[in-house]
Amino acid sequence: MGFFIDPNAIPSWLLESVDISLVLLLTYVVLLAIGERRTLWMVRGLIVLMLAAVVSERLKLQYLSFVLERLVLGSAVAMAVVFQSEFRQFLERLGRGELLRVFQTSRRFIPEQESTIDRIVDAIKELSQNRTGALIMMETGEPIDERFFSVSGVPLDAEVSKEILQTIFQTTTLLHDGAVQIRGSRIVAASIILPLSERVASRQLGTRHRAAMGITERVDNCLCLVVSEETGSISLAEGRSLNRPLTSTKLKELLEQKFSTSVERDATPNIRRLSRRLGSEGRAFFQRLFGSW
Repeated sequence: MGFFIDPNAIPSWLLESVDISLVLLLTYVVLLAIGERRTLWMVRGLIVLMLAAVVSERLKLQYLSFVLERLVLGSAVAMAVVFQSEFRQFLERLGRGELLRVFQTSRRFIPEQESTIDRIVDAIKELSQNRTGALIMMETGEPIDERFFSVSGVPLDAEVSKEILQTIFQTTTLLHDGAVQIRGSRIVAASIILPLSERVASRQLGTRHRAAMGITERVDNCLCLVVSEETGSISLAEGRSLNRPLTSTKLKELLEQKFSTSVERDATPNIRRLSRRLGSEGRAFFQRLFGSW
């Protein structure tokens, strides 16, 4: 006599928990296979639509459920079209039984912290050697409110690269006058006019240094890099202090200490960080569930 499990004997809440867990696991595996940070928000949006569709169906909201189901289907098709090459690679690995290789994509996020910082340091080093003035504002926490700026800059939304940073600060470009705003591994905007510090500063400090001190005095979650146009010296402003002059090696050490958290936040979570979070939330869920019995 074979072993048989009657589905009717399993509690409905347990089946729903297993069902939701499998959907989340499958979604995360697909996200790893794609390996793009921008898909994180797309997947989150798709999950929200899926949950809203389930809730509306349970509440018997027929029209809302009808619309949400079509939105979920359309969103899934749109993601499949945008990332068709990544999905094809995922299906090929799945067909060959190489499931473990899917999780190897998480490794590509590990060197992101160092590579972004290296690009910034390399650009600063070149600008310093050429005595090209530069002002770079780097967020280390929550996004900075534009109300702290004297004049908002020109939106860019570009990947941080040595070439882009060097090009922006060339005096022949329209964006060289002002600060560049960096959030994680992205250049958010350029040509931002920052408020000047009201503190009495040394005569050796120019407008860029005063602007760097001005924004860091008003905003806690940011750093400001300054390259002097007159001397080529490198400075780092944080809070009410200005660390200068710096070598490129010392600058890299400081950025790895103070800016790595921001870069890591911008990247897609890796398996360990997500598994720890899911594990803690799962334990809390079951404690609440069985604690009420």
